[in-house]
Amino acid sequence: MRKISDTITRLAAFRAGQGFQSNGQGRDRLSDLDDFGSNPGALRARIHVPDDLTEAAPLVVVLHGCTQTAAGYDHGSGWSQLADQEGFALLFPEQQRANNPNLCFNWFVPGDTKRNGGEALSIRQMIEAVAVAHGLDRRRIFITGLSAGGAMTSVMLACYPEVFAGGAIIAGLPYGSAKTIPEAFDRMRGHGMPSERQLQKALRDASSHQGPWPSISVWHGSADQTVASSNADAIIGQWRAVHGLDARSTRSEIVDGHSRRVWCNAQGQELIEEYRIAGMGHGTPLDTAGDAALGVGGPFMLDVGISSTWHIARFWGIAKPCVKRDAKINLANNEALAPSFARAFSMPKVGVPNVPHSEKRANIPPSQKPNSAAGRRKVIDDALRSAGLMH
Repeated sequence: MRKISDTITRLAAFRAGQGFQSNGQGRDRLSDLDDFGSNPGALRARIHVPDDLTEAAPLVVVLHGCTQTAAGYDHGSGWSQLADQEGFALLFPEQQRANNPNLCFNWFVPGDTKRNGGEALSIRQMIEAVAVAHGLDRRRIFITGLSAGGAMTSVMLACYPEVFAGGAIIAGLPYGSAKTIPEAFDRMRGHGMPSERQLQKALRDASSHQGPWPSISVWHGSADQTVASSNADAIIGQWRAVHGLDARSTRSEIVDGHSRRVWCNAQGQELIEEYRIAGMGHGTPLDTAGDAALGVGGPFMLDVGISSTWHIARFWGIAKPCVKRDAKINLANNEALAPSFARAFSMPKVGVPNVPHSEKRANIPPSQKPNSAAGRRKVIDDALRSAGLMH
């Protein structure tokens, strides 16, 4: 624990919003999801569903950072742009000032970070509601987030690992690393982190799940002064144990000028990847002018020549390759790396470590879907009760 005067100073900076993400609003492409259960965490739910979305499409859950809104983060990151191109649905949980004055998800509050409680349960209820309403593929539900949203991504992956096929944590922190605001500030600066074994135990204790486990993508800037990059190492250490992976990565390579490390299982499946963005501070890495340009640069939405949005979707197998970009990548790597690199950036894999939901997916034929708001509410409430997410 740091000196109390230091903690007070950092808490004042936190409340002033210093060092956290700005609200680059932009155009709001999201709509509200009004009916999603008891919502014990008092969060807002926003969604983007492409007009031509097919049955059994994937779902990506996106968690904004402090001081940001769902619409602002979508505008910066380009997720809805990619969803329209590739055909998947988006869910954006949104924090409210009554819960946190700086719009941070409360990733350090015990009541909000346990299975079936608080903000974590609210997000889980949203996922269930949107999956039922749009007949989404429960084998392809993914989650990502920036900073406090990245830390809350760690919470959701730990508390509900059976729900997610994969997760991506950008400038975030490992699950169970802090339980108070002073501890949160210390962990952000790399002080007092629990041991790797303690973090691994926290992950296993968060649910009764025995596997298979979600794949994990970790992104962090090497010059991040808000959340120390040692948190990326801690996240990888936390997840290696449940995947049964060695401390040493299977391979390393350079992608769009930045370091990528990959951990594979015995079958060659990529279970953990890490991007360390050279010279980047705190924020989401973007490429707004490349061959697969997405998003809009701004405060904490950093145009550094690599699109985390696109690469994460590729890692999950829900985005097609960009021919020009893949050609450049293959030319930039030597021939010895080419075979393993081709596997890393292959077309979506049937064997990607998807995690089937414990409940059967509710496929509601269009002819049987209720037209009234009350009817839709009843269908969603019934599904939530059936899944044990609402009483």
